[in-house]
Amino acid sequence: MKAKSKKSKTKFYPIVFKLSARQRKSLRNYCKQYNTTPIKVIKANIQDEIGCYFAANNDNPEISPRQLQLFDDENKQQTIDFKE
Repeated sequence: MKAKSKKSKTKFYPIVFKLSARQRKSLRNYCKQYNTTPIKVIKANIQDEIGCYFAANNDNPEISPRQLQLFDDENKQQTIDFKE
């Protein structure tokens, strides 16, 4: 029988940010209304925003074909023709 592999320990990193008094009150009221905790609300909102970037490779971001290239070459001047 194969031995069970040991699970790797999950690492957690602290993140600190400040809330205004109004934001804190709003967060507390939301949590009280939906019977949840502030940490769960914050983590759920962060997960919604950044969850899809876990395995993303952003070394070479894709450039849109409509992107203006203003600073290609320092010696080369670019002109913009305005249609009348």
